[in-house]
Amino acid sequence: MSPHPHAPAQEDAANTHHGHGHEAGHGSLRGYMIGFGLSVILTAVPFILVMAGVFDSKLLTAFLVMALAVVQIIVHMVYFLHMSPRSEGGWTMMALLFTLVIVGITLAGSLWVMHHLNANMMPMSPEMMKNMP
Repeated sequence: MSPHPHAPAQEDAANTHHGHGHEAGHGSLRGYMIGFGLSVILTAVPFILVMAGVFDSKLLTAFLVMALAVVQIIVHMVYFLHMSPRSEGGWTMMALLFTLVIVGITLAGSLWVMHHLNANMMPMSPEMMKNMP
């Protein structure tokens, strides 16, 4: 009989409590290299799109750059932050979704306010600008 009969249970509880259990998803060198390669590609493609002027439409270019940025964020979360629906019992994904909702509300609200401020501003002619203090 060992001197500490409860030692394995205490170690398991400590590992579970501190997030160092065996279920924690730690990356492998292969996973990190895949993430790095995707990150390089997802950085180079928007750079080339903008610098080479691949598309005549600036709106299309901006949309593609933003879409590739979202894909790169997902790559970073999966390959470097090891976020998945299984990690931390799904709480990291819930926290991410909550953060995305708050950021979406903030961005949409800011754009809405700026649009309405611009639409409701009193137009000023250059003559009126000269008389400003």
